[in-house]
Amino acid sequence: MKTIRIGTRQSPLALWQANKIASILEEKGHATTLVPITSEGDANLKQPIYSLGLTGVFTRSLDIALLNDKVDIAVHSLKDVPTVLPEGLALIAYPERASSADILVYKSADVFEKPIRTIATGSLRRKAFWNHQYPQDQIVDLRGNVQLRLQKLIDHQEWDGAIFAFAGLDRSEILEELAQKGLHYRIIDWMIAAPSQGILGIVAKEGFQMPNINNTTCEMYATVERQFLNVLEGGCTAPIGALVEKKSADTCTFKGAILSIDGREMITIEREFQIEDYANKGREFAEECIAQGADVMIKAIKEEISK
Repeated sequence: MKTIRIGTRQSPLALWQANKIASILEEKGHATTLVPITSEGDANLKQPIYSLGLTGVFTRSLDIALLNDKVDIAVHSLKDVPTVLPEGLALIAYPERASSADILVYKSADVFEKPIRTIATGSLRRKAFWNHQYPQDQIVDLRGNVQLRLQKLIDHQEWDGAIFAFAGLDRSEILEELAQKGLHYRIIDWMIAAPSQGILGIVAKEGFQMPNINNTTCEMYATVERQFLNVLEGGCTAPIGALVEKKSADTCTFKGAILSIDGREMITIEREFQIEDYANKGREFAEECIAQGADVMIKAIKEEISK
């Protein structure tokens, strides 16, 4: 039986995710080996993510490795995977979803009592949501893997907090260490997650015979959220949130939002749908947002980013 070569970024979190998939495959009797690859997004930590190009700055190097047959599959945080893949590649499994929540990691227990805060994030979405809620605050750019971003938060005395994905800190086994570092955290329950946040996605060449490790519920979440993103963004990086959650055995709820970069404008949508009808719901919800002016907002975002 052929050993499955698993391509992965080299950050501790990415390696954890790749090892997670390796363990699932090995439990099913398949031999695996990890192939760490440096991504463009990891190599350049000086520029904001959105200024590095369109989408895929964390996935392009792994896409090339797949197309050149250097690896068989690539494991990603699905939120980093563009909604349109290079020709010849396909998303073939959605094995797990952890928490989709964003959290604020902060230094002082009275951070929410301060009139003005300095908050760090490299995400346009998180920046826009935070500015919408706290327009007086200052947002500073923050890049790097989870461990590096935490250390930067500690080192910059003037920073009050930084925004992370709960799943990233949890999977990296860092949550329990925050108190030892003099840090606190709180889930930001009013911030709509990035589409597919918390979901692991596996990409391979079309036709690759992948052992079945797919979670159909995760696939449904990802399909609706990524479809919403695809219809709205048109290939650009934009502050867009989308989250599907199960309400019952037969129904789900959807929350979506698109914001201007400064967070002043926001279009939101909340809907309930039957799970059996999920296939085109993301497109339907995106078109409702377009009817409210989301296309005009996207155009302005593209112009602002290209300056």
